[in-house]
Amino acid sequence: MREIVVLSGKGGAGKTSLTAAFAALARNKVICDLDVDAPDLHLLLNPTNTVREDFVSGHQAAIDPALCNGCGVCREHCRFAAIATGPDDVCSVNPHRCEGCKTCVALCPLQAISFPPRTCGSHAVSDTRFGPLVHARLNPGAENSGRLVMLLKRKAKELARQQGLDLILCDGAPGIACPVISSLSGATLAVLVTEPTPSGTHDLLRVAGLCDHFRLPAAVIINKADLNPEETARIEAYCAAQGHTLLGRLPHSPDVTRAMMAQKTLPEYGGPLADIVADLWATIDRLAGKAGQPQ
Repeated sequence: MREIVVLSGKGGAGKTSLTAAFAALARNKVICDLDVDAPDLHLLLNPTNTVREDFVSGHQAAIDPALCNGCGVCREHCRFAAIATGPDDVCSVNPHRCEGCKTCVALCPLQAISFPPRTCGSHAVSDTRFGPLVHARLNPGAENSGRLVMLLKRKAKELARQQGLDLILCDGAPGIACPVISSLSGATLAVLVTEPTPSGTHDLLRVAGLCDHFRLPAAVIINKADLNPEETARIEAYCAAQGHTLLGRLPHSPDVTRAMMAQKTLPEYGGPLADIVADLWATIDRLAGKAGQPQ
């Protein structure tokens, strides 16, 4: 089973717009939005028949006010300043500060502190006009984004096996943090979308270095390539030196914004840019097939 992950190293490079376009072009696939902190692929795919489940990970302290006498032992030993004493001399836990270390639970002399599982967000499976979509949303400030990404990838693989599909197309998170590292696990090919700006080049080098570290084949798309020919040339030279496949260049075009306003992908909207994207996908599909073959 092939797994293609579209990454950018930074936000705003065009990664999600291209992933949605590839979803319209690809066949026999499960679509997976791995940007669990700020998912937005659903805005273009309009999911329906969503089946949602809570994402439970870790634990969080909770103080029973009926049992607490306000002794302050928990507050004194909390390294994260997550416990405060109210005007009634009863302690309470700030859920946004609690790290789930369980120190307060162990030290409370009255055993007034429980340690229930923490709901960190939700994950879902939906139908779209291009096939099934596996997606999630992490609660603001919640942790374990990497674990949630792995859960989505596992669900996508299970769904693909059930429906006899042979491709998982993933929209990854920006940056190079935990969710990106998790998204690369088990992938066949990383498609890196960049833009010809100093920040775009800088972040491309970081995410490409991450792919090199995990020995994952990476191919590069330069979006809005005509805005800065000199920076585009630097990116091309970097790809040639590092052995990364340069898939192609996309010109800056108002069709991207017009398609989004119409809630359409680029292939659905049509135009010259849609033809270029179709050629890019044909190359990506061929590369992923080669990368997925046993050596």
